[in-house]
Amino acid sequence: MSREPVYLETPLTQEDVEPLRTGDVIRLNGLLYVARDAAHARMAEAIDRGEALPFDPEGQVVYFTGPAPARPGHALGPAGPTTASRMDSYSPLLIERGLKGMVGKGSRSEVVRGAMREHGCVYFGAVEGTAALLARRVKKAEVLAYEDLDAEAVRRLVVEDFPVVVVNDLYGGDLYLEGRERWRRKTAEG
Repeated sequence: MSREPVYLETPLTQEDVEPLRTGDVIRLNGLLYVARDAAHARMAEAIDRGEALPFDPEGQVVYFTGPAPARPGHALGPAGPTTASRMDSYSPLLIERGLKGMVGKGSRSEVVRGAMREHGCVYFGAVEGTAALLARRVKKAEVLAYEDLDAEAVRRLVVEDFPVVVVNDLYGGDLYLEGRERWRRKTAEG
């Protein structure tokens, strides 16, 4: 587990994600794509029909959030992480197409973790309750697709020093399970 933050510039490469381990603190810079449940469902339909997606997932990172409207002078309103398991049935479709990272909160299914290990994708956790802080890391935001979905539209964000932690790495590491195990050991010892 790294003590100092690891700074990564998107799009990510395989070489960027291979050294990452659960618990590593990361600062993302560059582009993040926002998509939630409804947008993921539409992207899955587009894949089924052989249509282009709103963005090429190769090397990209998707942030599961539904931002509030931006106040004057801000690129984005508060944008806290959404429960990632709501995208579990769709995430493998994007991972298979080269997605290298996802940002959300909560655990992922074994199917998603398996796709991540097979195709080289990392799941990052963002801290719940920090929606305003995370929004301040967004320097530019634009709607790319599905504008009718309002807060759930697909957006492209430009971020600087966006703070996340590696929850699931390429090697089967799971910070939630590891954290529970450490707590059990400490409780048993104490």
